[in-house]
Amino acid sequence: MIGLRTLSALPNLIGVLIITFLITRALPGDPAAFFAGAAGSQEAVEQIRAKLGLDKSLVEQFAYYVRDLARGDLGTALSTGRPVLDEILGRLPASLELTLSALMLATAIAIPLGVLAATRPGSWIDHMCRALTTAGVSLPTFFTGLLLAYIFYYRLGWAPAPIGRLDPYATPPATVTGFYLIDAALAGDLDVFIASARQLILPALTMALFVLAPLARMTRAAMLGVLSADFVRTARAYGLSRFTVLYRYAFRNALLPVVTTLGMVFSFLLGSNVLVEKVFAWPGIGSFAIESLMASDYAPIQGFVLTMGALYVLLNLAIDILYRIVDPRVEVSG
Repeated sequence: MIGLRTLSALPNLIGVLIITFLITRALPGDPAAFFAGAAGSQEAVEQIRAKLGLDKSLVEQFAYYVRDLARGDLGTALSTGRPVLDEILGRLPASLELTLSALMLATAIAIPLGVLAATRPGSWIDHMCRALTTAGVSLPTFFTGLLLAYIFYYRLGWAPAPIGRLDPYATPPATVTGFYLIDAALAGDLDVFIASARQLILPALTMALFVLAPLARMTRAAMLGVLSADFVRTARAYGLSRFTVLYRYAFRNALLPVVTTLGMVFSFLLGSNVLVEKVFAWPGIGSFAIESLMASDYAPIQGFVLTMGALYVLLNLAIDILYRIVDPRVEVSG
């Protein structure tokens, strides 16, 4: 079942591959001229174009790109001189640590808040939930990040400088997973753990506020719909405790739309981390993609989009599996 679901995603990845290739070639700017510099002669520019294969037709360029991709070669990043695959693998843990931290923070706040708002409609908790969700969907992520950095770093001095994953005076932990929090915990280095956690708070909170709104709103709506269902009234009539009715019956039946929204907001996080990483100088694949885009460096942009496409496929598989856990009647192949 899961294998068939994975195979069905291949056409999407092929479409992403083709569209990304064409869009990168349509971008303004010439990478050969960029790396030749302002003082570069036309002859030097042409030599760089020939070395990059940009002097060939689009069909030939695409054929060579697919051939290299089949070998696991995503090309070389001209801005760093390193293979794109190495750059992505080196930066991906930073992006995933930020994204997953934001998702866990948003989930820990949004789901209980949505449940409380649904069980107490019209109360101050319900009004607070509505105000928070309205603010979450109204503020762009880059503005939220700049605002939080201005308040908590510049004005109050509570947060560290937005200069990346770790204070420049701290030593990164030995790489095991690439996640600084986990690696520092495994090494038993409390100082590095606290330092990396402090650097992570503001960017994770920025992204969490962005996805907290739809998650809390869907939880509230799903719970309101289930709480008015006949089987919930029947459970109450049987004298079951409020906790049993609320969490064993109502919340479990409201989980499917919440899980769907969870998958959607995770997709949003993967896209929004590009801006957040730039605001907080976070050395992830999002900031790497922006730097490559400004330099008209094709290979890293294509590698970034393919990586995002693969993550979306894995995310959809995870959502399908969660569906089966929440409700075994749901077919994974559906």
